[in-house]
Amino acid sequence: MAIMNLPNIEFFLILGRAVFLVFSFALAAVTFTGWRRATRRQSDEVMAQNAELLGRLTDLLTRLEAMDQRVAQLAERLEQPAARGTGTPAGPQGYQIAIRLARSGASADELVSGCALTRAEAELVRRLHGPPLPELRQVS
Repeated sequence: MAIMNLPNIEFFLILGRAVFLVFSFALAAVTFTGWRRATRRQSDEVMAQNAELLGRLTDLLTRLEAMDQRVAQLAERLEQPAARGTGTPAGPQGYQIAIRLARSGASADELVSGCALTRAEAELVRRLHGPPLPELRQVS
């Protein structure tokens, strides 16, 4: 009887281990490649979001600088009338001239420019010493 020489069981176990190791390495390579792609994609998304945020921050900084300039201009405008009003106060003669002008029918603007009065002072002098305004009739 011819006994066929069959490979030993140890040979099959070693061959099975080798196939398992090759399969495991191939699976690990595919998995790590997928992870790398996913990480790269996420990094690209984060970089795009970062660039967008930097753009928005730059825009906000530009707007903030413009608002600072506007606030500075408004502050200068507020200081200018105060400087004019306190710098050249109307003396007693200025009021006397304003009263005479108001009696002759001068407007509040003329009193402000000619007598160094503030707008409120000119309107008060005009009301007190100017010609009487026609009274409004009430409709009953």
